[in-house]
Amino acid sequence: MYTAKVEKLLVNYKTLEEFKAFKEYGLQELSMLEDLESNIIENDSVSPFYGIYFGDKLVARMSLYRVDKKFNKYFEPAQDYLELWKLEVLPNYQNKGFGKALVDYAKSYKLPIKTNPRVKSSEFWEKMGFTPAAYNMERDLGENPLLWFPEGVHELE
Repeated sequence: MYTAKVEKLLVNYKTLEEFKAFKEYGLQELSMLEDLESNIIENDSVSPFYGIYFGDKLVARMSLYRVDKKFNKYFEPAQDYLELWKLEVLPNYQNKGFGKALVDYAKSYKLPIKTNPRVKSSEFWEKMGFTPAAYNMERDLGENPLLWFPEGVHELE
C-alpha cells in the first residue's frame, strides 16, 4: 500500500510545468510564471502550494493560505484560519486517498479551514467533515464556502 506524503512544492519552472497537467491550471499559476520569466525565483521562495508525488509525477496538489484573524468572518472564537484552494487530483489517481491526505495535512495545523468547493465535489468535502457556511450575501459574494472546525471552534453567528 502506497503512503501518500504531502510536500511543500517549490516555486520553480518544474513545478509550474507540472501544474499544466491539472484542469484548474489558472491565473495564479500564470502570474507566477510571468514572475519567473521576468525575474527567476529561487527554490526557497515562499510557496502556498503542497502536493503529492507518485514516483516522480505530481498527482495531487492544493494551495493553503493562512489568513490573519483580523480578517476572520467565519469562525468563533476569532483566530487565524486556513484557506484551502485548488485541491485537485489527476483523474487516473482519484479515489486512492490522495485528496484525503492533502485535507488531513491541512487539518494537522489544528486551525479552522475555509474552502470554496468546485462543482460536483460536495460529497468529497462532506466525507472530510466540512459543512456549508450559513450564507451571508455581503460576505460570501456568490461563493458557497465550506468550513471545517477543530475542537472548540464554531461558526461565527
